[in-house]
Order: sequence, then C-alpha cells, then structure tokens
Amino acid sequence: MTDILTTIDSIVWGPAMIALLLGTHVYLTFRTGFIQRKLPAAIRRSVRRDPDGKGDISSFGALATALAATIGTGSIVGVATALLAGGPGAIFWMWIAGLFGIATKYVETYAAVKYRVRDRRGQMMGGAMFVWKRAFARPDGTVPWWATLGAVAFAAFAIIATIGTGSAVQAAAISGIVTSSIPAIPAVVVGLVIVVAVAAVIFGGVNSIARVCEWLVPVMAGAYALGCLVIMAMNAPVLGQAVGLILECAFTAKAAFGGAVGSGMIMALQFGCARGLFSNESGLGTAPIVAAAAKTRNPADQALISMTGAFWSTGVICLLTGLVLVSTMIAHPEIGQEILADPSIATGAALASAAFAEIPVFGTPILVLGMCSFAYSTILGWSYYGNRCVASLFGPKGIKPYQIVYVAVAFFGAIGVGDVVWTISDIGNALMAIPNIIVVLLLSGMIARETRHFVYEGHLDEEYAEPVPVVDKAQL
Repeated sequence: MTDILTTIDSIVWGPAMIALLLGTHVYLTFRTGFIQRKLPAAIRRSVRRDPDGKGDISSFGALATALAATIGTGSIVGVATALLAGGPGAIFWMWIAGLFGIATKYVETYAAVKYRVRDRRGQMMGGAMFVWKRAFARPDGTVPWWATLGAVAFAAFAIIATIGTGSAVQAAAISGIVTSSIPAIPAVVVGLVIVVAVAAVIFGGVNSIARVCEWLVPVMAGAYALGCLVIMAMNAPVLGQAVGLILECAFTAKAAFGGAVGSGMIMALQFGCARGLFSNESGLGTAPIVAAAAKTRNPADQALISMTGAFWSTGVICLLTGLVLVSTMIAHPEIGQEILADPSIATGAALASAAFAEIPVFGTPILVLGMCSFAYSTILGWSYYGNRCVASLFGPKGIKPYQIVYVAVAFFGAIGVGDVVWTISDIGNALMAIPNIIVVLLLSGMIARETRHFVYEGHLDEEYAEPVPVVDKAQL
C-alpha cells in the first residue's frame, strides 16, 4: 500500500503538476496586467482596518490566518531539502515561483470573495467549492453536474489534505523537534499539550483562530527573520559569494560545497519550483477560503491583501532561509558529509540545525521555537479550511465531528503516524489544486476586466454592488 501511494504521489506532484501550476502563475500574471506591481500598495492596505467592510474578521486577520497556514516547517526544512536535491540554484527558482504565484493568489482570492455566501448563522463561507456552484449556476438557480463535481471534488480532497498536512504532519514535526531537543519529554505529553492548545482555539471558530494568528504570525515570523539576519551578518564575508553561487547554479551545471552538492539547471528548476509552489500554496485554493470571511468592500481589495501572503512566505521567509543555508555551507565547509548525503526531511532538518547553531546559546532555541510555532499556527489555519469544506458538504452539523477528528489526528501524529497518512494528504493537496486551477482559469477573463475597474482605474474603495446571498444547507 505504501509503495502504491508513493507512486501515485510522485505522479500527481510530478512534472505535469509543476508545469500546470507554474504555467497558470505565468498566464495569470500577464492576464492581470502584472498585478505584482501593486504589491507595495497591497502591503499598505493589509495593515489598515476598514470598519465599513462586510465580513466576519478583519482583512489583516484573514491574511494572518492564511500566513499561519502557509508559513510552516516547509519554510525551513523544505528549503533545505530543495537545496540538497536541486543545488543552490533551486533557491532562485523557488523565489521565481513565488513571484509569479502572487498573480494566482490574487485571482483565486478575487473569485472566492466575489462568490462567497452566508450561512443561516450569518457566517461567511467561500472558496472554490462555492465559486464552482455560483459562477456557473443557471438562471433558474440549478447547478450543472460538472460544476457540482468541481465543487465536491475540491471540498473532499481539501478535507483529506487538512487532516494530514494540517494536523498529523505538523503535530509530528512539533513532537520530533521537542523530543529530540529535550529527550526527557515523552511524545505522549507533547501530543496532549498540542491537543489542548489546538482545541482551545479552533472550537472558538474563525474569530478565535484569527485573534491568535494576528499576534502569533508577526511575532514568530519576526523572531525567525531576526535570527536569519543575525546569521547572515555573521556570514557577511561570504554572503556575496552565496548570492553569486545561487544565481550561477540556477542556469548552469555546477557542483557546490566542495562537490558535495551538485545538479544541473533542470534539477534546480524542478526542485526549486516544486518547493516554491508548495511553500506559498498559490493555486491550491486554501488561502481564499479564509479570505472570503474578511471584512472588505469589494473582491479586488481583499485579493490584493491576500496576494501579499505569497510574497511574505516565499519572497521573504524562504529566501532568508535559503541565503542562511547557502552562506553557512560556504562559511563552514566542515559540515559533515552525513548531512549532505541524502536530500530527505531528516538531513534538511540537520542542515537547518547546523546553520542556526552558529548563534551561540540562542541559535538552537530560536530554531526550535520557530519551527514549533510555525507548525502550531499551520494546524490552526488548516483547521479552518477543513471546517468550511465540511460545512459546504454536510452543513453546520458536520463541523463539530470534523474538529474532534482533527484534534485526535494531531495527537496520533505527535505520538507517531506512518508515512501513509502523510502521503495520502500530499496526494489530496495535488488533487484539490486541479479543480481550483480549472475554475480560476475559466473565470480569469472576467476577473481581469473587473480588476481593470477596481485596481487600475482607482475604484478600490468602491462598494461591490452584488449582495452576499444567504443559503441554507440544501443550497450548500
């Protein structure tokens, strides 16, 4: 079974999926008039509060929750594994994938906010599952079978992905970090602490999750970035060499670090793009689910704010991690060959640990606390994604059972879950991206036209004319 699932995983996350995601990113970049150039204005809008916007949480709260789910252990260990597998050039292609992914994040969020609905309790619901049903509904209100299929497929695969990627994998990461750093603490205790910490937040709904993420994300990301800057300052004499090596290896076949790591442009492109696409989640359709709950006047406003998430996750956090790792490997060629022998999760973690150990006394604690907080915040953010997908399929009555399962899986992940669960969730990630990308491409023309009005013609503060409909369970 494990071999079969691993084979399926390698196929769905193979060159075809990478080409589909990256091709979508590039196409939507040109379709939206290179919306990335509006990034400075989008960052400014992300920190302002609009009391007149319609929604459940602030725009920044929605962004923070999405970032909490995006900036996970992959931003540290994932970058290291990409470096080991694809060489230093993978860092460059990871950054490029993040740059173009900003456009996809904008378009998928625009669609989610435009076609969001309210349930009978007044809570906002949005995401690809509602985009499929509302965008293609017939005049009499009925939905074509193919649109229903797209909606159900996205929600179902997303639920699978949230339970694995969002709960089990992250809990396992926290447990592994804590027990390896403090062997006296058993995994069972770590699991119980995770259960309590997660349950205390997610059972309070999106407002509770957003409140925690609003202060946790800036603190954890700021502390980690500060640690990276300290290491880069310590490696200042070789920092320029590190940047040059990254750029050179991105376009040429060159061995690095004394021949310990080497790959050609194709390998650098493949692993860099794959990790970059996964790190910012652009195209997966996850971040738009929480963005649909934001207080905003029109879809373009929140879409601009949401697209900054791809910049912060890949353009900043992953880039800092890459520069730290490459400069450290140049400055300290004595790093053991056992770390560089195999581009796996374990060797990636070992490489990150070796880099942060450069900082006397505080380096290792910063890394441990950073990875734990990243993983914890990811558990919170993905729980909301699953919450909304379950509600779209089963109505409000399905939310509580899902939350119980989600928390239980976190416990089992902490005490040891096999690779099967991880592989299944990885497959779910890829499969939920397909209906999301299809609907985004189908609606890209309409979104480009409305973007011209709201963004390029200066109407970002204009109220969107269409009201948010209230739906009952049968309509979900």
